[in-house]
Amino acid sequence: MTIMNDKTREFVAMHRDEDVRELALKAKRVDGLDLPLALDQIAGWQIASKKLPQWASCEGIVYPPHISMEQCSSQFTAQYKSEITQTLLVPSATVHARMSDSAESDMQTAKSALHLSDSAESDTLVAKRAMVDLTGGFGVDFSYLARGFSQATYVERQRHLCELAEHNMAALGLDQARIVCGDGVEYLSQMDPVDFIYLDPARRDEHGSRTYAIEDCTPNVLELRDLLLAKSRFTLVKLSPMLDWRKAVVDFDEAVREVHIVATGNECKELLLVLGRPAQANARDSVDGAGSYRRLAPHVFCVNDDQRIDYDSAKYTQGLRIGGKPLPDAKRYLYEPNASIMKAGCFDLVEERFGVTQIGPSSHLFVSEQQIADFPGRGFAIEAVGSMNKKDTKRLLNGMKQANIAVRNFPLTAPQLRKKLKLADGGTVYLFGTTMQGGGHVLLRTSKI
Repeated sequence: MTIMNDKTREFVAMHRDEDVRELALKAKRVDGLDLPLALDQIAGWQIASKKLPQWASCEGIVYPPHISMEQCSSQFTAQYKSEITQTLLVPSATVHARMSDSAESDMQTAKSALHLSDSAESDTLVAKRAMVDLTGGFGVDFSYLARGFSQATYVERQRHLCELAEHNMAALGLDQARIVCGDGVEYLSQMDPVDFIYLDPARRDEHGSRTYAIEDCTPNVLELRDLLLAKSRFTLVKLSPMLDWRKAVVDFDEAVREVHIVATGNECKELLLVLGRPAQANARDSVDGAGSYRRLAPHVFCVNDDQRIDYDSAKYTQGLRIGGKPLPDAKRYLYEPNASIMKAGCFDLVEERFGVTQIGPSSHLFVSEQQIADFPGRGFAIEAVGSMNKKDTKRLLNGMKQANIAVRNFPLTAPQLRKKLKLADGGTVYLFGTTMQGGGHVLLRTSKI
């Protein structure tokens, strides 16, 4: 790894708020200044200041080239993974609050959530924990996961990333971090069992093309399933948010204990699976009465920033049963679930838990008579409902010139509907095109709550 000399460090500090492209053109060549490295550090810091503010506030962090910064986890998603580990390793704990905004507070929050204090008891508990990240990369996820362990091993094949990780973990004060330059699969086969393993398989093939299927990623975690179960109490696998989580559960042959669908800014970022050995049933629960092992349906967690719901997937697997609950006579409010719920497909859960009714098959929009204050998604007040005939459309638009248009389960795309209605984009009106129970196509004019 190239370490910045004083000239380069001074240049970065002086210009890190400036446009990198302009700097590349106008910066003077000075003896001792490594300009390409300086530009990488400025670009990296600028991304980190938004994506990883804790890292950006830490002096001494060295950033990789631009593409690695774009692909690395955000602080939010990395902290959420740390939260998962705390809950897994102390099952009685309930960790709902997001980790706080400083490394010191992170540990205090975790201890508080685990009903621990700065006592010998908590130190002993953490001292017994060991984890391994088999696909280290830039090390963002590792840096947050490692905080809950006294022994934390980072494994990565690329030497320059290992050198970066060694430098940055020291800068972050993670003295428990151990950096191993080597193949993760080989390390897994030889290592002693640990409490926790993390994998983020590479989702690009040998030609650099993006892949999504689990078996097309490197390493193929499906092939490692039995070894992972033997080597750790729990394994957290990060997968593409494009995958069907139900198929992934089947692919892992029911080794999945939890499914976490993580979104931020209403955009799905990660699909996380927790693998673990089957739980042992009580004698009264087992079929043969002998306390045999039983397979449990995974628990599903839907996360979109501060909006979080969870449920037992054994109960909610079929989506919403349209027609089981008629639409209310007074349809005053319209709700659109957030991206994590859309991905989970738990529409029957949404209907039951929040007292709303899906407007129609495959529409995934909900209506209610009363306003739902804590609905996990966007809410709108319905001002008018009409069909697509000219008379209804004229009444519905009432001289309107612009609107925000969205469609769900509708014969026209949003641009096609906008063109048909001759509306400009924007304004305070939100117009939804969708299909009602019974198959009728409707337009709903709404305003955002």
